[in-house]
Amino acid sequence: MQNQRQCYTLEFKLQAIKLATGHNKTIQAAQELGTSAENIRRWKRQFEEGMLGSKTRQTTASKLLQLKRLKREFAEVKMERDILTKASSILFSPTQVKFEFIKQFKSVYPVEKICKILSVSRSGFHYWSQRKPSKRALYNLALIEQIKKIHYRNKKRYGSPRIARELETVGIHASEKLIRKLMKQASLETIFKRKFKTTTNSSHSYPVVENKLDREFNVKEKNEVWVSDITYIRTAKRWLYLTTVIDQFDRKVIGWSLSSTITARNTSICAFRMALANRPILNNASLLFHSDRGIQYSCGEFVREIENHRSVARSMSGKGNCWDNAVAESFFKTLKVELIYQNHFQNKNEAKSSISDYIEKFYNTNRRHKHLNNMNILEYQKLQSKN
Repeated sequence: MQNQRQCYTLEFKLQAIKLATGHNKTIQAAQELGTSAENIRRWKRQFEEGMLGSKTRQTTASKLLQLKRLKREFAEVKMERDILTKASSILFSPTQVKFEFIKQFKSVYPVEKICKILSVSRSGFHYWSQRKPSKRALYNLALIEQIKKIHYRNKKRYGSPRIARELETVGIHASEKLIRKLMKQASLETIFKRKFKTTTNSSHSYPVVENKLDREFNVKEKNEVWVSDITYIRTAKRWLYLTTVIDQFDRKVIGWSLSSTITARNTSICAFRMALANRPILNNASLLFHSDRGIQYSCGEFVREIENHRSVARSMSGKGNCWDNAVAESFFKTLKVELIYQNHFQNKNEAKSSISDYIEKFYNTNRRHKHLNNMNILEYQKLQSKN
């Protein structure tokens, strides 16, 4: 026996549309009412086009009024959803921030509706919008604009200490506490560091040398201590290996290499040679080269490379102790948070171009370093040359 096609009343269809319009999803509404989701989607399209129930007998004024009421409710729900979407980041912000939002969108949505959603009084907003802003409020608004410029220019990498120092360079003096407060009001979030995993393989039979650095991270001259390390960089096609050499005096990356193989020639030796080209060792001055116990720093090929420069002494971290090479590890943490985790590199060329820009055009020139009293490397070098 053939199943008879089920007929639904207009009231049933309108109830289904109403359930699917609110917080309930279409599928949930269909399950609750014992019909299909496709039926509800079709009824919703007909409702929006004004065609719902056109084939049924609807001649009474009450039916038309009900349709109009439901359309109005549907429009209000859609408006509330749009307001909530735009205001999601300030729902728990101070009242003044909410008032700023209302002022921005009052020409788009009714003030009464926005006030209700944000849980603020309409009279309070009107009083706030009509009063003359204080000098402090005007100062804070101008300061927020300056903070935003620094925040986005540095790709969200700066917190309040570095932003405070950056403001000082243009003659604006503001406390870190105030900057943090204004950043919170403006919903300006800084990217944070994640836990970092050591990646170098030290399980080999090559001889290692003692830890001559012994965590003495403060040095007084260039070319006194160089530190080096290797980390992994993921791309869509393969893993790459980034090797860096950093002068511990000013934290400048003076040598680096990005390779698709982890041989000493393409990692430690290549980065060491770039460091020598950028900061030559003059008059056979003594230099301490510190690394972990990785095979790239212990193998005969790298040892012979170092021995070509008799004034260079080698130093290695203790076994499994990343703190002995904290300067190099810290750079990799910073690089990964401020660059690598923010991008998805497709290949080696894309990764190399991005890393080169970060090191040469930002880290070595403009980035402010906590160890350098929040000066950038160029400012620090200039200060040291005067002393």
